[in-house]
Amino acid sequence: MHDTAVKLLSRLHAGVYRVTSGRIGRRLVDNDMLLLTTRGRTTGRPHTVPLLYLRDGPQLVVVASYGGRDHHPEWYLNLVVEPSVTVQVDGERAVMVASTMTVAERTAWWPRIVAAWDDYETYQRRTDREIPVVRLEPTRR
Repeated sequence: MHDTAVKLLSRLHAGVYRVTSGRIGRRLVDNDMLLLTTRGRTTGRPHTVPLLYLRDGPQLVVVASYGGRDHHPEWYLNLVVEPSVTVQVDGERAVMVASTMTVAERTAWWPRIVAAWDDYETYQRRTDREIPVVRLEPTRR
């Protein structure tokens, strides 16, 4: 699928998810979905994408696979520059801090990620880049 089509479908999914508080769009390929909003690293504007996620207690884990393309998705590049993100799970929104997992953490998580959706393994084989795995931690208030 072309990048333009991916972006259009992503915007549509995010819009439906947001309007329905996740009643529509909260599950895809037998996995839970969240909305991740990052701040554009050049524009400063908010950008929202729907992503599959896994839970690790109060933390959430997402994968910057971008279908195995040879470059990172824009949302990942944004959170590297500005790790403060907003996450919506169903109707609940929270400010979180994003961080890329270390090699050891990623290695430990990868089997669980592939078990959730085995296409991630296909995506990793398609690209020479190591697909980043991102931990989203609730901010302490």
